[in-house]
Amino acid sequence: MSSQTDRAPVIWWVRRDLRLSDNRALVAAVETGAPVIPVFLCDPILDSLGAAPKWRFGLGAAALDAALRDRGSRLIYRKGDALETLRALVSETGAETVYWSRAYDPDQVARDKAVKSGLQDDGVDARSFTGHLLIEPWTVETGSGGFYKVYTPFWKAVRDRAMPEPQPAPDRIPAPDNWPESDRLDYWALGAAMNRGAAIVAPHLAIGEDAARGRLGAFIAHRVGDYDRARDIPGIEGTSRLSENLTYGEIGPATCWQAGQRALAEGKAGAETFLKELVWREFAYHLVWHTPHLIEKNWRAEWDHFPWRDDNADAETWRRGRTGIRFVDAAMREMYVTGTMHNRGRMIVASYLTKHLMTHWRVGQAWFDDCLVDWDPASNAMGWQWAAGSGPDAAPYFRVFNPDTQLDKFDRDQSYQRRFIAEGQGTPPEDARAYFDAIPRSWGLSPDDAYPDPIVPLDEGRKRALDAYQARKDAA
Repeated sequence: MSSQTDRAPVIWWVRRDLRLSDNRALVAAVETGAPVIPVFLCDPILDSLGAAPKWRFGLGAAALDAALRDRGSRLIYRKGDALETLRALVSETGAETVYWSRAYDPDQVARDKAVKSGLQDDGVDARSFTGHLLIEPWTVETGSGGFYKVYTPFWKAVRDRAMPEPQPAPDRIPAPDNWPESDRLDYWALGAAMNRGAAIVAPHLAIGEDAARGRLGAFIAHRVGDYDRARDIPGIEGTSRLSENLTYGEIGPATCWQAGQRALAEGKAGAETFLKELVWREFAYHLVWHTPHLIEKNWRAEWDHFPWRDDNADAETWRRGRTGIRFVDAAMREMYVTGTMHNRGRMIVASYLTKHLMTHWRVGQAWFDDCLVDWDPASNAMGWQWAAGSGPDAAPYFRVFNPDTQLDKFDRDQSYQRRFIAEGQGTPPEDARAYFDAIPRSWGLSPDDAYPDPIVPLDEGRKRALDAYQARKDAA
């Protein structure tokens, strides 16, 4: 009778599923009864990520490697084209099977189709599994058979669906007798572009599956009940902060959904809003799957000739958090210090850039791509187009957020702006001072500088935006 290790191993290609529980690809690999070889690739798609997400991806991979080693397994690191690198591993290990969790954005879809086709042509059993989403985008249709373009009907169509149950982590992950060679993760220098910002952002992260589950548990226990109100207030801990962990798959959406449903059944009213936010993420991928141009182009073609500016000096001032508009500047500085930005802040800075500064949303999207540790291709693109007015289910362009009145409404005690804006405070708090340690030295900024006057008065910027919008309507 042959031993288990006589069987050809299964390669588990690890991507945005850096967890052991609620992982269908991993469970399927273990259920074959063959040895499992977890593999993490630095392919051109990973290598092209911005500074913050690329660095954070590496931290997540290292945490998964540690969790695997606790179970007698490990993560193999390889760099190169995905198909050719997997082919090499198949040849080296004798593997006959490669499993992975599905992706839905256009770059990864194109890569995965090529990988699956190439491996299957080689006689390899190459399969993808759900895991990054609760709902496969092609399984939700309108009454007429098309895809949803507005969130609320989408929510109503899926809210009562039977969602997948999260699967427990395998008790053991069979290891091969001989491991293939592996690169050293630190040799890839995934965090090189973060420079000195890494040390500032690192304390604000929750890395790995255990930390993600702890974050979910604390949110459900203490904050979900008031979530529908508290999530709009940037100066308090009112959100789940799970976007960081969902981005890298350190926690599965099914785990979050189950926890939210349980909280709702217990009478915690804010849980429904939490569930809606999970489905908003699903809606972003639903749209990206059906209209992949959302990632890079105006979703509504009629906006292609709107007179947005390309990158410009005002946009650079916006990037530096020196616009003289306190909500905008506080939110931008929060991103440099913590790696994330409160959702209310994201709406404000995006509206300000695309309307008051008349700058193309792609300029802001690219900066977020580089700076957010919770960067997500679908959510980031949809968020920017929502704010700009060019996207699906978007805020009308003529709805121009006033950052000052928004700050008065959602930061009444000024705790958010004081936390992140040092100028003018005799003894600035730690996070306000940390901004100056995180940014490039070439910006030449100091907490002793005077806080700037607005680069564009809010009423003037609003009028300019509305005039441009009216001119576009008249031309149409």
